[in-house]
Amino acid sequence: MKLPKDPVMLLSVVNTDLRDHYPSLAELAKAYGVTEQEIIDQLAQINYEYKPETNQFR
Repeated sequence: MKLPKDPVMLLSVVNTDLRDHYPSLAELAKAYGVTEQEIIDQLAQINYEYKPETNQFR
């Protein structure tokens, strides 16, 4: 499965997967074959940043 290109849709998919399947952004990124920075950069476009202490983007 590929990650959505739209940042709002990406946010939903990433936060759900982080909550339900992956203990870290690194593991999620590896599973999808992308870099952590690619996800971080896309979500920064809508002013979200990764919070490792809660394992989600806020």
